[in-house]
Amino acid sequence: MLKRPIISEKSIIQGTVNKYTFLVEQAAPKVQIAQAVEKLFKVKVTDVNVINLTGKSKRFRRESGQRAARRKAIVTLKTGDRIALFEENK
Repeated sequence: MLKRPIISEKSIIQGTVNKYTFLVEQAAPKVQIAQAVEKLFKVKVTDVNVINLTGKSKRFRRESGQRAARRKAIVTLKTGDRIALFEENK
């Protein structure tokens, strides 16, 4: 279900308000994403937002191709729960 966390400047800032971003499988429904996060990190999920990103068309000289489509899930946790993976080192 969950492929990997997306660790970027924006996702670390969202971590301060209990929102965490993951790259998920294309066919993953919101309910199963929430269950996977709860089981893996032992936290309580309150909301899941999903973003479908289509692959861009790219060219290199005469060759054309397409980048892979992706799906991101932004997971909101219950107040007080945290995922240590996203903590910013100070």
